[in-house]
Amino acid sequence: MRIIVRTLFIIALICPYSVHAQDSISIRIQQYSDSLSAIRPSLIGRNQSPWTINSLLPIMRGSDLEKFFSLSASSDMMQDHSRQMVEFFLNHPEHVFRFVPAEKILSPVLPEEEPSVVKKEMDNLTDAPGLPSEPIAVMPVVEIKKPNFWTYGGDYYLQFLQNYISSNWYKGGESSYSMVGSATFSANYNNKQKVKWDNTLELKLGFQTSRTDSLHQFKTTEDLIRLTSKFGLQATKRWYYTLQFIGYTQFTRGYKNNDAYVYSDFMSPLNLNISLGMDYSVEALKSRLTGNVHLAPLAFNFRYVNRTELGPRYGLDEGKHTLLDKGSQVTIELLWKFSDNISWKTRLYGYTTYKRSELEWENTFSFKFNRFISANIFVYPRFDDNATRQDGKTYWQLKEYTSLGFSYSF
Repeated sequence: MRIIVRTLFIIALICPYSVHAQDSISIRIQQYSDSLSAIRPSLIGRNQSPWTINSLLPIMRGSDLEKFFSLSASSDMMQDHSRQMVEFFLNHPEHVFRFVPAEKILSPVLPEEEPSVVKKEMDNLTDAPGLPSEPIAVMPVVEIKKPNFWTYGGDYYLQFLQNYISSNWYKGGESSYSMVGSATFSANYNNKQKVKWDNTLELKLGFQTSRTDSLHQFKTTEDLIRLTSKFGLQATKRWYYTLQFIGYTQFTRGYKNNDAYVYSDFMSPLNLNISLGMDYSVEALKSRLTGNVHLAPLAFNFRYVNRTELGPRYGLDEGKHTLLDKGSQVTIELLWKFSDNISWKTRLYGYTTYKRSELEWENTFSFKFNRFISANIFVYPRFDDNATRQDGKTYWQLKEYTSLGFSYSF
């Protein structure tokens, strides 16, 4: 049966020849039978293996293929190439018909194995006699990878400020040195469908020296450890149902000038806030203004103070370590890039139990001179009517500094 199929296939290939070539058909069939007899010993014992047919087109060069299939191709050219293909088919059937073991067909080929298999087969073809010396183009293998919905980023800066004033300076004052370092890490998940999970860890620590302070060699000017985590389910294009967690404390003790009293410390206080509400994603001014607004009508706040003597300072009853209350919360975080070198990052946090209120507004203006050198202006007003109010002063508090130094973002 296979002999009949091969014979019909030979006749189909020879048909493009002219009528005058009919006399040579019997000669061509005899040549093909002789070539099959020559490779017959290598085929014994492979009757159970399936047949595959190698493509005859690769024996033609790329430039010839374009001419062969173009509208301007002449009949002489087509006959000439057909004759070449038949010559190769008759003289080298082992490169036209080949046996492939059944297990190779039944077993799937892994993507990483495909290039080596294709290369081996093409090497076998190019080594065959009568084939062109030019390399044969192989279709590239497309590798499909599992999507990764996580993105990571961070910002670092280490900046310094030095101020020297001589002892006889006509306006008075004192010399000082200060430094501040900050590191921000983010790990955000977004499957581009319904789920978002944003995580941000902020670390900030700054020190200052002062000649007039005889009790402390260094005092902290910035001290923050803050973790913010948001899990959201998309409601509309911009709105998400969001569960937000905020936890923050500080690294070390806080002092005042020439004062041995500890005003704050690690875990004194520790604030944990959980809120349930909705987030609005902000993107405006051609994506130069980005961020989000979190509105939570239901929020729970837990405050822990390890040093009991600091409890009343942070709104706790005398001798208590913890405070638990509920209320409402709003958080606004925005980044406005005025240009490639000037930006404004702001964070507004508000929480109220309708008996007491906290409001924090952090503003950082960044000026980048190049990739690694920048200057920052930090302005931080704060309101807390639950804190102990000093005589003659309001519940408003203010912190501000300017720094210059090294910065890096990724």
